[in-house]
Amino acid sequence: MTATETTATPRVQEIADGVHAYTHSRGGWCVSNAGVLTGPDGAVVIDTLATEGRTRALVEFVDGLGTGPARVIVNTHHHGDHNFGNHLFGPAAVVVGHDRIRPEMIETGLALTKLWPDVEWGDVRVTLPSITFSYHLTLHQGERRVELIHFGTAAHTTNDVVAWLPEERVLFAGDLVMAGAAPFCLMGSVRGSVNAIRRLAALGAETVVAGHGPVTGPEIFDQTLRYLRWVQDLAVEGRALGLTPLAIALEADHGEFADLVDQERLVGNLYRADAELSGGELGEPLDVPAIFDEMVLYNGGQVPTCLA
Repeated sequence: MTATETTATPRVQEIADGVHAYTHSRGGWCVSNAGVLTGPDGAVVIDTLATEGRTRALVEFVDGLGTGPARVIVNTHHHGDHNFGNHLFGPAAVVVGHDRIRPEMIETGLALTKLWPDVEWGDVRVTLPSITFSYHLTLHQGERRVELIHFGTAAHTTNDVVAWLPEERVLFAGDLVMAGAAPFCLMGSVRGSVNAIRRLAALGAETVVAGHGPVTGPEIFDQTLRYLRWVQDLAVEGRALGLTPLAIALEADHGEFADLVDQERLVGNLYRADAELSGGELGEPLDVPAIFDEMVLYNGGQVPTCLA
């Protein structure tokens, strides 16, 4: 077994002047990405990481850039692998997120750690944003504009935020897109994700930092849309045949998506797509623990691999 199969090592790329993508060699469960934007007064950090160890390495990288002491953290959504390390940037750091992120973080707590109890989580905490917004907020970092956008619909979650740098044509997309990993809409909406991805594509990004996986380009939008439409088609066909989402997933031919990691997410995505066919509100709560158990069944009874 290779090192990249047992660990997920960080990789840092300066993708524009003072704009860094902090990614990992494998972007599966809980192995998330971050962004670091440097300016005259300090740094804007887009997402912290899942474990104490990973986030301390991120903090060390940021502090080593020699920028000013100010720290603004943008959380792209409430899942803990994108915010468990907020507190490690110190009490003076300002944390920003969508209006819905606070109640979602409070309700979810540290549940992620219970799914994978063998992970060395370390000192992880729920540190809530102190600044929230509904649809659009602009951060000014020297001459740089950082536009934070929520598209008004549930997508990956109910509270997804992207960070768009219009001058640099760089997009930090959070988990609305995942490079090399299956999309996941169980706590959001398949239909809403389709709408959000279309709007992301319209921004005109040249460089895209996904929530997981390597840095990519705008081709990730078409790839993600094809996957989401495949899920919707499977849900329609399965409902017509009276099949459960798990049964549909077990029979599905993944075709061009066969190389994506975390294939078991198809079960959760099908549950969400089926709920939308029933006319439910986009993003309405589903029984996530029970559906995750079915994802484990799809995975041969094994809890999905987590390299956090």
